Amino acid sequence: MAGLPLSFAQPLLLMGLLTLPVLWWLLRVMPPRPRRIEFPPTRLLFDIKPREETPSRTPWWLTLLRLTAAALVILAAAGPIWNPQTAAGGSTAPLVILLDDGWSAASSWETRIKAADELIANADNDRRGIALVPLSEPARDITLMPGGTARVALRQLAPKPYSIERVETLAALDRFLKTTGDAELAWLSDGVDTGRGTEFLEALGKTVGDRTLTIYEGGASPALALVAAENAAAKMTVKVLRTTSGMAAGLVRAIDAKGSPIGEARYAFGPQDREAEAAFELPVELRNDISRLEIAGERSAGAVQLLDKRWRRRAIGVVTGATSDTAQPLLASTFYLTRALSPFADVRLGDRGAPQQVIAQFLDQRLPMIVLADVGTLSPEIRERLNAWIDQGGVLVRFAGPRLAQADDDLVPVKLRRGGRSLGGSLTWEKPQHMASFAADGPFAGLQVPKDVTVNRQVLAEPDAVLATKSWASLEDGTPLVTGEHRGKGIISLFHVGADSRWSDLPMSGSFVEMLRRLVDMSGYTQKPGAGVASEPTNVETVAPLRTLDGFGAFGPPPSTAKPMPADYRDRATADHPPGFYGAAEGPIAVNTLASADRIAALDTTSLRARRASYTNAEPRDLRGILLSSSLALFLIDAIVVAMLGAGLAALWRRRTATAALVLAMFLTVTSIAPAPLRAADNDDFAIKSVSQTRLAYVVTGNADVDSIVKSGMSGLTLFLAQRTALEAGDPVGIDPARDELAFFPLIYWPVVPGAPKPPQDAINRIDAYMKQGGTVVFDTRDAVEAPPGESGASQTAGMRTLRELLSSLDMPELEPVPREHVLTKTFYLLRDFPGRFNSGQTWVETLPREDDDEAASRPARGGDGVSPIIITSNDLAGAWAIRPDGQPMLPLTPGEPRQREFAFRAGVNIVMYTLTGNYKADQVHAPALIERLGQ
Repeated sequence: MAGLPLSFAQPLLLMGLLTLPVLWWLLRVMPPRPRRIEFPPTRLLFDIKPREETPSRTPWWLTLLRLTAAALVILAAAGPIWNPQTAAGGSTAPLVILLDDGWSAASSWETRIKAADELIANADNDRRGIALVPLSEPARDITLMPGGTARVALRQLAPKPYSIERVETLAALDRFLKTTGDAELAWLSDGVDTGRGTEFLEALGKTVGDRTLTIYEGGASPALALVAAENAAAKMTVKVLRTTSGMAAGLVRAIDAKGSPIGEARYAFGPQDREAEAAFELPVELRNDISRLEIAGERSAGAVQLLDKRWRRRAIGVVTGATSDTAQPLLASTFYLTRALSPFADVRLGDRGAPQQVIAQFLDQRLPMIVLADVGTLSPEIRERLNAWIDQGGVLVRFAGPRLAQADDDLVPVKLRRGGRSLGGSLTWEKPQHMASFAADGPFAGLQVPKDVTVNRQVLAEPDAVLATKSWASLEDGTPLVTGEHRGKGIISLFHVGADSRWSDLPMSGSFVEMLRRLVDMSGYTQKPGAGVASEPTNVETVAPLRTLDGFGAFGPPPSTAKPMPADYRDRATADHPPGFYGAAEGPIAVNTLASADRIAALDTTSLRARRASYTNAEPRDLRGILLSSSLALFLIDAIVVAMLGAGLAALWRRRTATAALVLAMFLTVTSIAPAPLRAADNDDFAIKSVSQTRLAYVVTGNADVDSIVKSGMSGLTLFLAQRTALEAGDPVGIDPARDELAFFPLIYWPVVPGAPKPPQDAINRIDAYMKQGGTVVFDTRDAVEAPPGESGASQTAGMRTLRELLSSLDMPELEPVPREHVLTKTFYLLRDFPGRFNSGQTWVETLPREDDDEAASRPARGGDGVSPIIITSNDLAGAWAIRPDGQPMLPLTPGEPRQREFAFRAGVNIVMYTLTGNYKADQVHAPALIERLGQ
């Protein structure tokens, strides 16, 4: 439509709007009014108020409502599309699209691509040439393309996983604009300034000149970034950066090298905060496994922080040979070392046992770094183990002292003189020395030399040809203070002073902490030659890319443009070194999109003379859904108004009131009468009640007769237990294995109903877990008298077949009839068999392991404390236990021996005591031997 960013898919259907006057006239047409004839008797009817009144004419507002609804339907049928203006209409100049395609554009990349595609479509409709300029590619040729070619080139672009330098593209843009002349520019900005933003804006303003420039900013999700991950003493922290303001919060996920999640940490921004912190309070072992931190829901390389061994909080073993640690702990070397190492390492003090034993213990723990403070002579075995550990990558740091000065040890980087050197003493003419320098190729390179550190005594090194290459720190007189060398894949270093303040005040300085930090950082990264190798002092190892991140933060193979980098590379990612892991797979080096000190800021474009547009305005919107919904709502209002004017609602209410009241009354009656099933597992009160008192449980079968007998039987057994034993159990509980918690009950009685359907697999799994965790289930088929004669007759009953089908899905142990010496026969009463209503059935339990059974420990289900997880019988125990409310037995016995019911109750007592007390009765076999020893 002219003047509006509105178009229609079927504009001819708008002709239907011309029918609205006709519709108005039809709605206003009324039938001819009837003639009025004066009839005097009708005067009596005037005072009677009619129940229903019909208006003589449709109200004008109701007619307008109907016309509006009809107009909305016609407009919706025409397919209206709100298509906002993305460029100045009517221009014939070529369109140049500047596209930010760094990591900060990745989170809203699809939005930017849609905006660029819309710009290309508008320019293509106007027959204008299009130039696409990604600001990450300064060497790319800028040429005019038709719309179709520009769309293909646009779809081939992808965000880069590093920060782009927009300034470098301006030279090519300036040459193109001078050649082309008039042009219209559109800059799809990501709104992030990672550096040199002001310089780019000033140069862009000069390059554009008087040409039209439109800047797209806002309306897209702001970029977030992660920097400065630090594995501190109690937690790992990482900073979350943003460029916008307002309250916001989110999650940072921690992932290990295999892609498995380790934990999540929440971050929250205040209204004006540009930085927030997420903290992972995890054990150090878990924190050391983290190899990737990422912001949940943020798809960009900047929202990912890769971690390698440098971020691991290493466990450092400290061993001292001094004896004053306990008497004067604040003056001991372990005190200074612990204070210096604790901010960036987990210190394990070997203050228990001899140094040889402690070193062996640390080697067994495979610590990456061990510190020996004045440890002198070592045994040949320990020296051999330490040498092998260093060759494999361990870092050994030694501090001098009286013991080391008198020892003859090869676990030092240089050969030492016997005895120590005293400075400033009464028999010497030398004064205490100050530190002079750190070696340029050593691990302490770049540290500021402290001028207040003095050395009063040191262990001297024998001069030789390679001493200078092994000196990492020196005194003013040229003697080494710290020496070191690489051995195999590891490092050995020696401080020629003690770790306490007796020989030097170095342990009390801040430089001491930084020097130890550098050494800790080297643990695990000792494969490079580095300092101390005289033959190749300038050799720098390079590592090839292993796998890199794309702009969206996903791992992939390295691009063809990725180049190997130095092993000591610590800068942010670039086009030559994209973010990812470099080096060997067992010890890769991480390169991140942003360095720890990098920060991001909002890009202020107010200095440019340009039009402003939002990404949200660039997306066309289909208005058919809104119009149809509005028309439907108007028709609904019309129906309600007509019903109210015609008193239809009142009549409907009068006719349906009685029916509705009757239905409501019936519903309330049914819901109040219908019993609500009591679910044990759904009630916390039931759980508390179950664990507060021992209770026996039985499985509810759904057969009312069986469940009634079993409930009475379990109640009878509970009463018998209270009368004959010290156990005062609570009322028995009926359970459903598929739904109820089984762990509350030590014993579950399961009456097997012939032909009953097999329980669901979930119930079988719960029963299996219950038995493996120490519970006991008594399966009773209750059909001993129905078994055919013969040895295998008991297995041919209907109940046994149902039980066999049920047990087919359980991980069952091997079973055997209860042997005469089994603990079950003597846990409370001495029994030979276990009768119930019947006494002809056998009782089966888990087979006891024999002394020569090598597979006893690998059985599929072993009861807790030697208790069989399953007991099978067919004697109908619950039927014998069942008693009526008057105390009389509920069912007769077969064959009905005089004391059969008594022995049935005793069998139940033994089973309950067996499940509760385990196999302690089995120790009775040792009673004679114990008595004999006591007699001696």
